[in-house]
Amino acid sequence: MGARRVTLADVAKVVGVSQTTVSLVLSGRGRDLRISEEVQRRVREAATELEYRRNRAPAGQRGAKAHTIAFVSDSVASSLLAGHMIKGALGAARRHGVTLLFAETEGNAGFQRTVIETMRDHHVDGIVLASARTRTTSVPAELAAGPAVLLNLVPREPSPLASVLPDEFQAGRAAARVLLDADHGEGIHLIGAGPSGEDVPPGRAAAFDRLTGIRRELGEVGVEVESGQPCRWWLPEHGFEATRALLGKARPRALICLDDRLALGAYQALQDAGLTVPGDVSVVSFDDHPIASWLRPGLTTVALPHHDLGARAVDLLFTDADEPGPDRVRRGRTHRVPMPVRHRDSVAPPR
Repeated sequence: MGARRVTLADVAKVVGVSQTTVSLVLSGRGRDLRISEEVQRRVREAATELEYRRNRAPAGQRGAKAHTIAFVSDSVASSLLAGHMIKGALGAARRHGVTLLFAETEGNAGFQRTVIETMRDHHVDGIVLASARTRTTSVPAELAAGPAVLLNLVPREPSPLASVLPDEFQAGRAAARVLLDADHGEGIHLIGAGPSGEDVPPGRAAAFDRLTGIRRELGEVGVEVESGQPCRWWLPEHGFEATRALLGKARPRALICLDDRLALGAYQALQDAGLTVPGDVSVVSFDDHPIASWLRPGLTTVALPHHDLGARAVDLLFTDADEPGPDRVRRGRTHRVPMPVRHRDSVAPPR
């Protein structure tokens, strides 16, 4: 006889809470129902330690369509920008006539494994595994049991799963093109990294594609980035310090900031130096954070298409599920979603 299956009651006993509380936390509804973060953490840790898995559907129901899909993420719901991925995924799920189940793991690998296994036990029709920010990952073995799509995740090893990513390379080209179209052919400087991508902060994998696109677009017309100011973190204070350091040794005509929060700091440094945007210095950036439209003048930026990313992942999940085995494997490629330019008032021809 095999080992006894761990139950909700077992987890509840270890943590010292009710079975209902355990069920709510493991189904991803703990935060919505105001269960404390400490209790949620303890429940997840206990479930992982005990190797808890939810009861499987009755044998007679196996193989039947559940008309549900799962959206499992690290911190998408709690992200100011990436939360729009869920809205996109919800809209696509409605179009496909299914219910979207959502769970957030806060980056806990053990809890992620438990969540995926739980979703599989419920026979969801597919899983979207998502990240709030583009990063590399080892694809969990638990995803191999059925249709799955990676969102904002790049597999470290070859994988048959499709990946949905923002097109950061073309975004870099687009940012550079904005300056070229405004007749900027010199005095262009980067804020956020060195010209070759050195000193990029951890977790900013997209920066390399952005930089490659920038250099490619400028290089095709014989223009070069004159300098790059690395920033330890992409926050306003670091953008301020980097821009102030640049102004101490050069007079830029245009800045390409690798993140809108860096651009906020750059605006402040330029103002302190008595320079205006865009009269003295044009500024273009990335992400379309709410601060981009709040700044005065409004910041021209290349937007992360969070809504479209979420919708595309769900659409691909259903395309993948409809394909036979060999074709499904061939779909294990990267699908890049265009990043649109939000034209505002921070770019003008040089004086």
